[in-house]
Amino acid sequence: MSNAYFEVPLASNEPVLSYAPGSPEKIALKAALKELKSKEIEVPMFIGGEKIYEGEKLSIHPPHETAHTLGYYYKGDSSHVNKAIDAALAAKSAWENMPWQDRAAIFLRAADLLAGPFRARMNAATMLGQSKNAFQAEIDSVCELCDFFRFNAQYMTEIYAGQPESAPGIWNRMEYRALEGFIFAITPFNFTSIAANLCAAPAMMGNTIVWKPAETQIYSAMVIMELFEAAGLPPGVINLVLTDGPVAGDVVFEHPEFAGLHFTGSTGVFQYLWKVIGSNISKYRSYPRVVGETGGKDFVVAHGSADAKQVAVALSRGAFEFQGQKCSAASRAYVAKSLWKDVKKYLKADLEDFKMGSPEDFRNFINAVIDERAFDKISNYIAEAKKNPDVEVIIGGDYDKSEGYFIQPTVIESKTTDSTTMCEEIFGPVLTIHVYDDADFEKILNVVDTTSPYALTGSIFSNDRYATITASNKLRHSAGNFYINDKPTGAVVGQQPFGGGRASGTNDKAGSVLNLFRWVSPRTIKENFNPPKDYKYPFLQEE
Repeated sequence: MSNAYFEVPLASNEPVLSYAPGSPEKIALKAALKELKSKEIEVPMFIGGEKIYEGEKLSIHPPHETAHTLGYYYKGDSSHVNKAIDAALAAKSAWENMPWQDRAAIFLRAADLLAGPFRARMNAATMLGQSKNAFQAEIDSVCELCDFFRFNAQYMTEIYAGQPESAPGIWNRMEYRALEGFIFAITPFNFTSIAANLCAAPAMMGNTIVWKPAETQIYSAMVIMELFEAAGLPPGVINLVLTDGPVAGDVVFEHPEFAGLHFTGSTGVFQYLWKVIGSNISKYRSYPRVVGETGGKDFVVAHGSADAKQVAVALSRGAFEFQGQKCSAASRAYVAKSLWKDVKKYLKADLEDFKMGSPEDFRNFINAVIDERAFDKISNYIAEAKKNPDVEVIIGGDYDKSEGYFIQPTVIESKTTDSTTMCEEIFGPVLTIHVYDDADFEKILNVVDTTSPYALTGSIFSNDRYATITASNKLRHSAGNFYINDKPTGAVVGQQPFGGGRASGTNDKAGSVLNLFRWVSPRTIKENFNPPKDYKYPFLQEE
């Protein structure tokens, strides 16, 4: 029984290791890559603390080396989803009633295990399964995930500290309960940290989870589950099911104990799920919490006063790191005509210097896109652009899937602001640039604001403060994460809480206290130390 107010260790961002030649971390990572590639593993479902090897057995391949088999996973069915729900509900009472400091300790331990003995393996699994280079894997699957665990523990204590005022003779208290039921987490392929956090954030607040990861992230999902087990997470708190989305959804969204959806994925899927939840609303014990981060058509605007080299580097990094497979990736840019010649020169030099290939060769900046479906979709955008007289592929434009799903970083110049690649989300290494007359700066800001239904990230490059202020005001609702003289990617937990509005999601800001508030149901408790013994109020007496 607690008899003290506890303070969790002060959260700070996990340092990003350099992986320089000869460094201990590079030696360890290369060894982990070699070990994982030397064997074929089997990925089970994790339900109620049990590892389940049932269902169709499917192979897992690196996107950059499709001939190699990393292992196999077992694809479940509706019976496994029902079993996971039962396990989550069975674990709920003990978990939500566990003292908060003990829940926090589990995830703080997970952070330290990840930063230490799990670091190389988590990075290696992300590199092989999702074709991320060492730096992209490090900032995602280790550093950001450590940050989520540590900062969320700190945010949890901030929530619990929020207490109401009390009048004389009264003690008012606020209790922050877990939601009534289970949480369904649907997670994407592109960030290992997001996959883990969409489970861990509600769990830290006392909720239990059914987790369905993207098929193309299953390889590192197993490492996440092993990390949770090593940290002492009790059985049934987070249950991993490996099924098709509709199979899981048909069970989850019909269940009366469904209490919330934590989602990152496509806008279309999220909007469909919202409709399903709405149509089933009378079936649920309570109104489910629906939290989602979806798509983006993220922008960079370069004012004529900007530094051309800085703009070019922001585009080369912001558009092409992890092959543009970030919901925050720069996908459209508007560059002042006075800057364009130099921006184009510097950007072309950067892209010509990029090396593309397997992430196991640390010299490669660009790796493969995630799967054949993505490859075909992205390459089709490039092929169609080559036929369009209003656009020109000025850099890159080649693609090849004979050995892996490789698409050359591609820059398209568009004469108009409404060409297909200027408007539609591509989610790949394709950047479209429109060059505007310097005098039309304010007009182009209106175009930026109205071109896309999304409002996730965007940036303005300017050395003219009046222009910066103008852009910030006109684009106030165009991006939930807005950057000044920086690329629109790379949000850091505790520094830039992440999320956008409009068609980009509910803007509940992962990596902040705002997200954790969605996973609690407050109860106000009023205790009267001297209750009245007469119903009569003074106003009832005559003069």
